[in-house]
Amino acid sequence: MGFTADVAALTNRKFKPLGELGYLMGVLLCLLRLDRRAFPLRVEGRQEMDHRRCLFLTFNNSKFTGGKMMIAPQADPTDGWIEFVRWGPIGRLGLLWNLHRLYNGSHVEHPLASRQAVRRVDFELDGPVDVMVDGEVLTLHCQTLDILPGALNVMV
Repeated sequence: MGFTADVAALTNRKFKPLGELGYLMGVLLCLLRLDRRAFPLRVEGRQEMDHRRCLFLTFNNSKFTGGKMMIAPQADPTDGWIEFVRWGPIGRLGLLWNLHRLYNGSHVEHPLASRQAVRRVDFELDGPVDVMVDGEVLTLHCQTLDILPGALNVMV
């Protein structure tokens, strides 16, 4: 949710045939109109809703997103948890200065970032938002994210 999904949605709509150059164009355009917004949510049954604005929220069961970005460096697809990463309302210059950190996972050490392993997240969104689900952009009205450990059998 947020910047990462915005970039993917814009790239898919306007620049997909250009490949990596198209993705870079999507990043630059989204950076120009940087939208740091709140995605009200409650983690793990806490009483209070989190209404803080942010650059993005991600929920990952693996370390990498987009093939190369280590968005969730502590994610483990076998542990029954999902890694929740939130990057607060960083500005344009701060994002440009720290963008490389998304590729080595050190962005989670930034003072505006946080991460935690969770099994349930409840949302109170005003309406549908663009989200990335396994690399695909979907427009969803998110209500609850529940992790069901062991629900899928994967054979390699």
